[in-house]
Amino acid sequence: MPEVLVLYYSRGGSVAALARQIARGIGEVPGMQARLRTVPPVAPQTETALPPVPESGAPYVQAIDLEECVGLAVGSPTRFGNMAAPMKHFIDTLGAQWASGTLVGKPACAFTSTATMHGGQESTLLTMLVPLLHHGCVVLGIPFTEPALSATTTGGTPYGASHVAGGVDNAHLSDDEARLARALGTRLAAVAARLHA
Repeated sequence: MPEVLVLYYSRGGSVAALARQIARGIGEVPGMQARLRTVPPVAPQTETALPPVPESGAPYVQAIDLEECVGLAVGSPTRFGNMAAPMKHFIDTLGAQWASGTLVGKPACAFTSTATMHGGQESTLLTMLVPLLHHGCVVLGIPFTEPALSATTTGGTPYGASHVAGGVDNAHLSDDEARLARALGTRLAAVAARLHA
């Protein structure tokens, strides 16, 4: 069965919660399923290696995940209006995939979480889409035909799914945030199914 890769980095659980909703939306498209993966953290500490498998949650991403997927959703918390270092580091290692065209023609989207409503959701999503364009992906967002996009007072943008976690890093998604993340997953899977066929 064709799989859409939902690749994310999450520290407080908000981005992981969005990833699960996107995966749920992907699963609502007949014949499609999600493959959840995460990227390892990065740190200035250089003497101790990380374990090869995370203690909990999704497994770490491998090159084969990018080759086998028919679509891609990329998620990261916001760091000063941009993606977090672990996701940026992973993307920076994809030179071989860029050169070989691994992601060319595959639909892709982005999702994020911020502490505040004006914490850089849209700039983060836009900067996450730029590398996807360089890889030749067909970039998707959330159209305003999704009623929750016009009604939300929390997260959700036309550039991708988002969540406002607040100062206490609340990972619980609002109804609109969950609805928009699922809608993005469904749209991504539907386009991937058409392009894959």
